[in-house]
Amino acid sequence: MPLHQVPSNEFLLDYALILTAFAAVVIVIFKMLRTEDRKELLQYCGVSLRKVARSVREIQRKGFHLAGLLVPLTQLILLRFGFSNSDCARICWTITIVGTSMDFARLHIGFVARNWPLRSILREHEHRQLTGGCYFSLGCTLSISLSPPSVAMASILFLVLGDMSAAIIGVSFGGDALGQLKLGRSGKKSLEGSLAMFLVCFVVGTTIFAHVRLREYPVFLGALAATLTELHEPLGINDNLSIPILSSIVMQLAFHRISKC
Repeated sequence: MPLHQVPSNEFLLDYALILTAFAAVVIVIFKMLRTEDRKELLQYCGVSLRKVARSVREIQRKGFHLAGLLVPLTQLILLRFGFSNSDCARICWTITIVGTSMDFARLHIGFVARNWPLRSILREHEHRQLTGGCYFSLGCTLSISLSPPSVAMASILFLVLGDMSAAIIGVSFGGDALGQLKLGRSGKKSLEGSLAMFLVCFVVGTTIFAHVRLREYPVFLGALAATLTELHEPLGINDNLSIPILSSIVMQLAFHRISKC
């Protein structure tokens, strides 16, 4: 994209701060509610009674993923204090290598496995293989290493907010409004969830690149790439890794194309 249209780091930092603060407030309010109040709130939002309990569990599980907002926020704070994007990438690589090494230890050392933090929220298959956090860390690291801050931030938010929206909307409304159409590699994804993810990604992208001319084109393609990647998990690669990488590459190619206009 033309240099005069590139979102400034100051704008991106303000955006990340506001978004993270808002997410924190929502999490605190939801946790303060009693279980029955949570169920009543979801029913008020249109969730059918038979899906309420599962929706509550999914929101609690996915709510933890909002901690991923701290990744672009931390990068932008470091840039604000004079670090280069290369410095941020090196820090990310260090965290990723250390975290993945610890996760390998969890898989092969009983003591580590028994005392693993947040062990209770691990999915069944994650007790036998690397957690999604390792793939998330690697996906963010590669995106930050290969992309300018604005594109890296957008691709990470596509993963954090888009994937969360797909899961929560899919669990809460999947099959209700748009029929029993099941999508994805294992037939467990819903059209409602995929549409929710695309819309969230598109809104996030258009606001991040609000001052970029023709931004709708690269944001549309990036949101579509993220949604299809979450839906099909191409080559069986964990979408925590593939979503930020593929969406950032697609957006960079599309921004390069509109820069010629």
